[in-house]
Amino acid sequence: MTPLPAVLTIAGSDPSGGAGIQADHKTFAALGCYGASVITALTAQNTKGVQDVHPVPAEFVAQQLKCVLDDLPIAVMKTGMLYDSEIIGSIVKTLKISGCTAPLICDPVCISTSGHPLLKPEALDTLINDLFPLASLITPNKSEAEAILTRASSQSRVIIDSVENMVDAAKELTKYGPKAVLIKGGHFSPTYEDVHSFRLHHPSDLICDLLFEENMEILRHPSPSPLSPVVPIALDALYDSKTDKLTLFVRPRIDSTNTHGTGCTLSSAIGCYLAVGESVVNAVKYAGIFTHRGIENSFQMGEGNGPLNHLHSISVALLPRPTPSNPYPFAYHLISSSLSIWKLYIQHPFVIELMNGTLHLLKFKHFMIQDYHYLKYYARAYALLAAKSTTFVEIRTATDTILNVLHEVENTHLVYCKELGITQKELEEKEESAATTAYGAFIMDIGLQGDTAKLLVALLACLLGYGEVGLWIKRNLKIPLDDHPYWKWIREYSGEVYQGVVKAGLDTIENIAEIDPPSAARLREWETIWKKCASLEKGFWDDAMNVVVSQEISK
Repeated sequence: MTPLPAVLTIAGSDPSGGAGIQADHKTFAALGCYGASVITALTAQNTKGVQDVHPVPAEFVAQQLKCVLDDLPIAVMKTGMLYDSEIIGSIVKTLKISGCTAPLICDPVCISTSGHPLLKPEALDTLINDLFPLASLITPNKSEAEAILTRASSQSRVIIDSVENMVDAAKELTKYGPKAVLIKGGHFSPTYEDVHSFRLHHPSDLICDLLFEENMEILRHPSPSPLSPVVPIALDALYDSKTDKLTLFVRPRIDSTNTHGTGCTLSSAIGCYLAVGESVVNAVKYAGIFTHRGIENSFQMGEGNGPLNHLHSISVALLPRPTPSNPYPFAYHLISSSLSIWKLYIQHPFVIELMNGTLHLLKFKHFMIQDYHYLKYYARAYALLAAKSTTFVEIRTATDTILNVLHEVENTHLVYCKELGITQKELEEKEESAATTAYGAFIMDIGLQGDTAKLLVALLACLLGYGEVGLWIKRNLKIPLDDHPYWKWIREYSGEVYQGVVKAGLDTIENIAEIDPPSAARLREWETIWKKCASLEKGFWDDAMNVVVSQEISK
């Protein structure tokens, strides 16, 4: 398995789980990255606010960081709550000594959502002078950008209240060392007209995410368009000092109090997208969409400002991925979902008597004749499968199965039937039993419905079942095979050729389930088809066992 890209968060802990390293790790996992963490502070907080902060000693923060960098292939780093100058200084020193070149995203956390200070005022100087120069990107919100610029410029309070001074602030912040600055506008409510007016006089790229634009009227009717001049929007401004490029990100504004941990989530998501090779612009774009949807899909947790739903993009895997210990999880699931009928099929009295060599010849002859008729349905169903296939590989797989059926008929059925005294004419003229017709008609009906996966499930009940019967008989056989009255049949289904076909069938169905994972409803449909076919297979054995022993097969 390909290793997941490793992303490191250096931040505080939130016991309520909505922000800090807890939010970071949920984001890492949701976006397919391996998360590592260095804890800078323990907080006593919940959705209603921060009650207390217990900083981790700076030397221990440095020790954590060194341990991670000495061992893990960190692709991207991000910082969150750093609390004081000593902790920031220990991080800067450790990063410089380590020689780590992974991009660093600095989320300059100053104040919690509830208004509690999370960075000592004097630590701003250390953050600006020592950490910013190491950062590839910093991600302050409006309030944090105002506080940083006010502190750094030693001027009267800087206020961001327009698109223009928001952009000016982003450009000004790059003077303190970071290669790029993203100012988040969650606390700033411009309209699209404000953005449009700004762009008339300032070159910039505009990215409108999650908005209904031209020719999408049906999707927003009767709601007003977010691009309406009077509708408030969410605006983020990204300035890259290396390219002197400004990008504005416009999204619909969400009226929600479930925004606890928004900044942590966004910076972590940016880190994940950078870790998989996205550009800074694309990383910011995709992370913004991820965070936006996390807010939209949030649910109330706690009595205050609730958290985002970090797992909005995650669906429960109904089928695990193949592993060395379970290489065929889909087939395992199908068999496990129908163990009782599967056992009645595999360890049927017909099979047991055949294994023991006590099965009456008339019953076996009846089975061979009906199996001959059934194999016609089986081959035709695979022909349907070939017709539905869209690649030569799929066509070849289906065709190979038809050729294997022909091999089975020519080298087992016809030869064996001849030895049993059953002529080719008799095979063709003997009527199908009701059990044969029922089973054959069912798989043809499934094939005509048009769903390739459903047809494969139906066909595999026979393919895998006979493979399992062959192996089960071989494992439990008490009679030497050379002395067994039905040795040819046993050797055919336990032999390498047929078991190779079983392996190919398993690979095919597992590939389909992995490439196109089923919904819960579709998986239930597959389970139903599998159980039906296992039941029809049992009925096929029942039909042979119901043959009256005294009767003769008509010549």
